[in-house]
Amino acid sequence: MIMSDLKGKIWMNGDLLEWSDAKIHVLTHTLHYGTGVFEGVRAYETSSGPAIFRLDDHTKRLFNSAQLIGMSIPFSSQELNEAQVEIVKKNNLNNAYIRPMCFYGSEGMGLRADNLKVHVCIAAWDWGSYLGDDKITNGIKVKVTDFPKRCEKSMLHKAKASGNYLYSMLALKDALNSGFDEALILDINNNVNEGSGENFFMVDKTTLYTPKDHTVLNGITRQTIIDIADDLGLNVHERDISVDDVKSADEAFFTGTAAEVTPIVQIDESKINNGIPGKITKKIQDVYFDLIRGKNMKYDHWLTRVQDV
Repeated sequence: MIMSDLKGKIWMNGDLLEWSDAKIHVLTHTLHYGTGVFEGVRAYETSSGPAIFRLDDHTKRLFNSAQLIGMSIPFSSQELNEAQVEIVKKNNLNNAYIRPMCFYGSEGMGLRADNLKVHVCIAAWDWGSYLGDDKITNGIKVKVTDFPKRCEKSMLHKAKASGNYLYSMLALKDALNSGFDEALILDINNNVNEGSGENFFMVDKTTLYTPKDHTVLNGITRQTIIDIADDLGLNVHERDISVDDVKSADEAFFTGTAAEVTPIVQIDESKINNGIPGKITKKIQDVYFDLIRGKNMKYDHWLTRVQDV
């Protein structure tokens, strides 16, 4: 998929542009310094048309990310929510990946960033499972990467900021070059942090373990899975997790807007659950996929139905 060749509309600074006309200058500040914030949001087909999953929560996090890097977004939360609904409608999408992004423009260059305008764009397109439908079903192989990531003393990792993903890209490239599907990134104390773009869970009997909230980006899918697990009567604990803990776990999986719920069946050369997705992972997957498609009314408040807005 060549992104620039797609068709449709892109919302930019309050206007709807043709996909091919949504361009920026090569001296755009964020292109050089990574000074942007973004979200990944999904809309799913339901029996009553497309519905955006946890739209308000995603937009709230976008504003929180901007605040953490000192950026003032020139639109309200309501305006950006309405724009995301509009772009799904305009592009006639039943299923959509939605990418809102706020970035500094080309009004100046250098690190001071005191004379720059904040620009906002929102694109939406049909993008299937990030890691592939077969990986959702059969699981993935993950490499523990050598790229260290976050220190809990820094709050910037709480921002979904463009520049934060350089380590993620390097870690993923390393994993792919080594014949794996994804990377598992450690923190500075060699405890598990997360995947290149996913949160991590492991299962021991009927208990889920996940890295502490203050060491990871608290993903919206991560929050959803914790709620699902609680409703299923499963215990959830946040704690430090070593690589040895993972290799001896009963099950493990990644979560994220793009990755959804993806089983992990191998860490380095060690198989988890004999190399097949576990029963608890599958149970959580089933609930998650039902709720995002409007089949579970208990979680219906998390869906914004496009046709109703």
